[in-house]
Amino acid sequence: MNVLNLLFIKDGLICQIAKNKSIVEEKSYFVDEDSPENFIADQLDEMLIRQRFDEIYVVSALNHFTLMPEGFSQHETGFELIAYNAPVDKEKEELMLSINEKFKVQFYYTFPKSLYKKIKDLALPVNFNFSGEKFLNSISNKNNKEIHINLYHNQCEFFAIDHKKIILYNNLDVSSEVDFLYFVMFTLSKIGFGINETHFFVYGETTENETFISELQKFVKNLKIVSDNIPTKNFILN
Repeated sequence: MNVLNLLFIKDGLICQIAKNKSIVEEKSYFVDEDSPENFIADQLDEMLIRQRFDEIYVVSALNHFTLMPEGFSQHETGFELIAYNAPVDKEKEELMLSINEKFKVQFYYTFPKSLYKKIKDLALPVNFNFSGEKFLNSISNKNNKEIHINLYHNQCEFFAIDHKKIILYNNLDVSSEVDFLYFVMFTLSKIGFGINETHFFVYGETTENETFISELQKFVKNLKIVSDNIPTKNFILN
């Protein structure tokens, strides 16, 4: 069975091909100042036509989202709720829902309609998910106050958890150590997490972001690097 895994981030696309549960290929495409306007869509087209896939798994880390308690059923308000965090365009974005039963929360998020249609038009079994839900499902919460940070290419997601309760989730661009540290420290002060009592866990592209981590270690007492997205090994904490 050939499976295609797709991760969409703010300025990139990561593709992973698995055959019989073994990763056989991984490719990353990142937008830069010289990239054409439809760069990501073009790379997706090439990946979708290169071979026959039996299943496709899509994970969106695009930061158009909102977090709600499990059981919230006013789905028609999804776009309005997301609009509090980021501008949305109903004509160009598909409204999606991912439910996390482990922590009893659910995510409304949007995905570009043009990309959604490209994938759905293949008429293959497709599973869509939000990166925050997938990340949250991989977390083992043991201590009282915890910060879980998942690093991508110029981007990170961030959970603050007190016992089994989600205090905060955010997904933001990270382009400098200053921005990263300001975000972490500002968040701690706002939610009342003491720097010495809080346990930090870092996941994802830790090698690419080692400068961020080394700067964070100057201020944080309890920090553990949980995993790295090593090619052919992990795909969003798979």
